Amino acid sequence: MPIDKDALRRFLTSVHPYDALAPEVLEELLPAFRPQSIAADQPVYELDAPLEGLYLIHSGGVAVRDRNDVQISALGPRNSFGERGLTRDGRAVTSARTTEDSLLLVLPRPDFLRLVETQPAVAKFFDRGRAAKPRRADLATSRVETLMATRTLTCPPETTVREAARMMDERHVSSICITEDGMLRGIATVRDLSGKVVGGGLPLDTPVTRVMTAAPVTLPPSAIGSDVLHMMMERRIGHVPITEGPRLVGMVTQTDLTRFQAMTSAELVSEIAQAGDVQAMARVTARIPQLLVQLVAGGNRHEVTTRLITDIADTATRRLLTLAEARLGRPPVPYLWAACGSQGRQEQTGVSDQDNVLILSDDFTEDMRPYFTALAQEVTTGLDACGYVFCPGEMMASAPRWCQPLATWRGYFRNWINRPNPEAQMLASVMFDLRAIGGDPALLDALQHDTLREASKNSIFVAHMVSNSLKHTPPLGLLRGFATIRSGEYKNRIDLKHSGVVPVVDLGRVYALQGRLAMANTRARLEAAVAAGVLSQSGGQDLIDAYDLIAETRLEHQARQAKAGEAPDNYLAPSSLSDFERSHLRNAFVVVKSLQSALGHGKGMLG
Repeated sequence: MPIDKDALRRFLTSVHPYDALAPEVLEELLPAFRPQSIAADQPVYELDAPLEGLYLIHSGGVAVRDRNDVQISALGPRNSFGERGLTRDGRAVTSARTTEDSLLLVLPRPDFLRLVETQPAVAKFFDRGRAAKPRRADLATSRVETLMATRTLTCPPETTVREAARMMDERHVSSICITEDGMLRGIATVRDLSGKVVGGGLPLDTPVTRVMTAAPVTLPPSAIGSDVLHMMMERRIGHVPITEGPRLVGMVTQTDLTRFQAMTSAELVSEIAQAGDVQAMARVTARIPQLLVQLVAGGNRHEVTTRLITDIADTATRRLLTLAEARLGRPPVPYLWAACGSQGRQEQTGVSDQDNVLILSDDFTEDMRPYFTALAQEVTTGLDACGYVFCPGEMMASAPRWCQPLATWRGYFRNWINRPNPEAQMLASVMFDLRAIGGDPALLDALQHDTLREASKNSIFVAHMVSNSLKHTPPLGLLRGFATIRSGEYKNRIDLKHSGVVPVVDLGRVYALQGRLAMANTRARLEAAVAAGVLSQSGGQDLIDAYDLIAETRLEHQARQAKAGEAPDNYLAPSSLSDFERSHLRNAFVVVKSLQSALGHGKGMLG
């Protein structure tokens, strides 16, 4: 089926990334595309076959299947496929077959590679890797939208100065913006009220509009920190409203700038380590969402951000242990407090529950249990007060089952490995992520080493762990989209935890088991699995890139929520992403599904 040049031009300008090309570049590209008509249910290419080029669907539909013949994509018009093989050795890493009569546009491999090499928009679109990011946040160059408070105190023009003062006192803020239909009319500060009302002898029922600064200077969210600093210094003001056009969207104060400069994980760790009680610690951990905003805005890699946030939880746990021992006295026998779950893997985000256990010396006797019960109760309750909520499954040291001597723990793992029923698989999965937090780390070292050795040798247990790791699947729809939650509070959203990062966490845990790799962090496990030959270089790099994108999308989502004054969660509406972002996120999920398929078919070495 032929397609004339004008029709091809119109079509390409409606497809990203071709819509970003300069007109002259697009014009030169038009003759390179070759139309190819293929009837329904016919192969486009087979697995490992040489690829003609990049395929772009003009009309019709194509199903793409992985090397285990599992369908991973159902594509429609304007979707591309075949780029993974083209950017490697030119051979297909999937198979593709039409689902209906289709017209495909084929861009030959040399033209595709030249386009990727010369056009940044094309390279960015087809590159699964993450771009380099700055190492740290800098106040002078950070965007205002990362500094500003979004829950700005406002009042209508008819508000009296008495009411305005009361509102500021209740919110513990030093300014109030006067708005009308969302539009900024002026700003009144504590200095205005004290100087013009108290000092000027005005009655308290004076309209706030008489003392406000009308039409104050403002900045847009796209401004940077240095713009705020320069404006404050030049005009000798301490408050800068942030507006989009005439609409008020936020406020930056001198306090915000000071807090931004002081807010580091080291600062929070130091304050927690010196805290005298749980309440003081909770006031510090309440600032974690703000730290998350700053770390994400500063371009920190996701594994750095989660490591820094986890360090705060570790410090809080150790401080609670110290405070508990000070009250209860010296422990009767050595013990180890260990964390599992996201804390164990050093992957905590802006929302985390607690998962922890106590491993006691084998010198433990039951008459000592009241001490450790009290210790565990104080620490878990303290963690809950600090925002690390109680584990819904009661995987906590305060549960007698998870506060046991080392010999009992050895027995637990032995039984889970030898009798891998569903509960054993679940528990073993959690416990393989154990990491020492406080107490005697020697109590965990030997246990982990021996368990990993015995588990990896038991092929039945490994098979069950593989099966368990495939229960969480990426949220891929049958069509070119996402399988979103269908009902309830999070309808039309995807769960970036259980359907996003958890499938990769599960894969990493199995690779660690197969390779007897001792680390608990997911990204470290993936890198070690590649180095140990458990994963191929190409397959492993694809999975690492996919994990990076999913994990960073999750953190960016939580940072946006925290910045808006909302509690962070893991539920993302795909509609909030651009077409470009949705396409890349879906490609990442496709990679994860492909690796799950390979593992399920006993082919962990997927290339």
